[in-house]
Amino acid sequence: MSINTLLFDLDGTLIDTNDLIIESFLHTLGHYYPDQYQREDVLMFLGPPLYDTFVKMDEARVDEMITHYRDFNLSKHDELVKEFEGVYDTVKLLHEKGLKLGIVTTKMRGTVVMGLKLTGLDAFFDVVVCLDDVTNAKPDPEPIHLALQQLGSSPEEAIMVGDNYHDILAGKNAGTKTAAVSWTIKGVEYLQQFEPDYVLTHMEDILPLVGVTKGE
Repeated sequence: MSINTLLFDLDGTLIDTNDLIIESFLHTLGHYYPDQYQREDVLMFLGPPLYDTFVKMDEARVDEMITHYRDFNLSKHDELVKEFEGVYDTVKLLHEKGLKLGIVTTKMRGTVVMGLKLTGLDAFFDVVVCLDDVTNAKPDPEPIHLALQQLGSSPEEAIMVGDNYHDILAGKNAGTKTAAVSWTIKGVEYLQQFEPDYVLTHMEDILPLVGVTKGE
């Protein structure tokens, strides 16, 4: 069955929020654990929900730490978020060709909307599944199943595109095809160990997978 449905992770896949997320973690951890964390130490925290990260550090203060993180994150959002090269034009073309497009993210809806509006990508996605829409986050298949249900698609005709192992495993657990993006901050070699069906070196690489030719 041919692919007609594309599900994308947001952070690190469609928009470059790496610096924002890293600085938010360093700001928060610097407050609660002064001089204990450097930039390379927080890379492992990119991807999972904030609760999953902070609850392991201090179960009693997890909500307080999440609030501290989000306050800083929101205040710096528009200053630090950037576009990845080629993403806007590729997603726009996919939309124009009538492909079904959705976002499946572990972020809360408020910041997701901010990122989509900032980059102009909000015009192209009819379905956006956020952390506050589900009980179980990626790599559980629930968010993908919800997105597919809302799009009227089956797993066999869909692909999950992401920059983290959560995205690849969620796609596999849901029965979709999977694609890893080579611009992941964790390094494409890291993602390849989870055996994605495809590796994208540029967002345009998704086009032939769905039968779209650039410039048609």
